Amino acid sequence: MLNLLKTIPTYKLLTIGLTAVVLFLGLKVQAQQDSQYTQYMYNTVSVNPGYAGSRGHMSMAALHRSQWVGLDGAPKTQTLNIHSPIGYRGVGLGVSIVNDQIGPTSETYFDTDFSYTIFTSAEGRISFGLKASAHLLDIRFSELNQDYNNPGGQDPTLQQDIKNKFSPNIGAGIYYHTERYYAGISVPRFLQSTHFDGENLSTAKEQMNFYLITGYVFDINETLKFKPTILSKIVQGAPLQLDLSANFMYDEKFIMGAGYRWNAALSAMIGFQVSREFMIGMSYDKETTALGRATFNDGSFEIILRYDLIKHLGNLKSPRFF
Repeated sequence: MLNLLKTIPTYKLLTIGLTAVVLFLGLKVQAQQDSQYTQYMYNTVSVNPGYAGSRGHMSMAALHRSQWVGLDGAPKTQTLNIHSPIGYRGVGLGVSIVNDQIGPTSETYFDTDFSYTIFTSAEGRISFGLKASAHLLDIRFSELNQDYNNPGGQDPTLQQDIKNKFSPNIGAGIYYHTERYYAGISVPRFLQSTHFDGENLSTAKEQMNFYLITGYVFDINETLKFKPTILSKIVQGAPLQLDLSANFMYDEKFIMGAGYRWNAALSAMIGFQVSREFMIGMSYDKETTALGRATFNDGSFEIILRYDLIKHLGNLKSPRFF
């Protein structure tokens, strides 16, 4: 059995392992907590700290997502991150800011990522990452403080807004990649923090989110690349989330693809590698649920800008497709 395992490439073993974990945990899962991204393949450091520094140079990205456009109080997310390898000892560092707005609620995460990379072969690298987070929560109860049966009345339990309620968190991840393949497993936030718990209010508790990601880049010909990717998110109290996507890159510049979020949405993605350093990507989601058929829902939009600070162009064969 051991001899048989030795004959299987590392990336295939990781794929088999990730699939097994998804199937096992999927049997046990039971409300989505962390932000979701359609262009997760370009924003991996947000969900897996092991990705920090893996691009081989300093990389900066800014993302904005507007979900269910047209619905009052619908989720909006802004993400800003920067990460880089440090020295020549396999260390990567990164910092991120994530801001979520849903109705009268605003959440801001300040994340610091640390990774350590080990070479497993001439091309293969495995990185172990840690994430430390500071979380600030705002809830503007005053925006909800209206009794429609008695317009002049107020609910006495919703008199005081919550401002900048602080809670810390930690997370971890493992990320493996070659020039063509990647796979990772992570839990960005281990601590199931209670954000507020009043005598007459419900408890808001942050659940652990398990992420499993994988993707592979195929060369169709000299000018066309094909990259299928998978992201799975598992959180107690919510159905298993499975994102499947397929992107094509033409002439190292033009990117076009589509995605499917299991039982939730269809997506279209486009991107343009303006230069070796700068990339812009956009996506549009159309929900396949009853919410997607509502006249007030115009779908979800996402835009990402990424800039790589590449010092030695001669060492870069082509733009990294993940």
